[in-house]
Amino acid sequence: MAISPRLLNDGESVVVSTRTHVKALLWPAATLVVVAGLGGFLATLPSGEQAGLWRAVIGVVALVLVLWRCAWPFLRWLTTTYTFTDRRLVTREGVLTRRGHDISLARISDISYEKDLVDRVLGCGTLVVSDAGDLAIELHDIPRVEEVQRQVSELLHQTR
Repeated sequence: MAISPRLLNDGESVVVSTRTHVKALLWPAATLVVVAGLGGFLATLPSGEQAGLWRAVIGVVALVLVLWRCAWPFLRWLTTTYTFTDRRLVTREGVLTRRGHDISLARISDISYEKDLVDRVLGCGTLVVSDAGDLAIELHDIPRVEEVQRQVSELLHQTR
């Protein structure tokens, strides 16, 4: 789950590395169950000469829905990482087009978290990292967000 060691500078070490909470996959999983059930049911309905064609159409539509609403969100979840090293915050995301953001710990002025009711039940939340300027980066659905916020706050106090 941690970033590649080749992305770390000499002497830099990973303090916290995570990806978004698995709750991001709840809707894709529910979609997979519904599409599979509905696709299987609809595939039993056609009869006659055109039954094979209709089953193929149903299969293609189900496959497209599964790829679009299930596989793609899973790949996005799998390729999104948030890493705090002893020197910086490193974010990486994207399947085809990779995006990354690095912020030096020296530039971070505040770190806070937000949790709504669902987040409290599932044990995750949004980590808000503010830098010395007007930039505030929101890292959504961070597992054990309070623990991560505490670790990063401690790290910030050590570097100052």
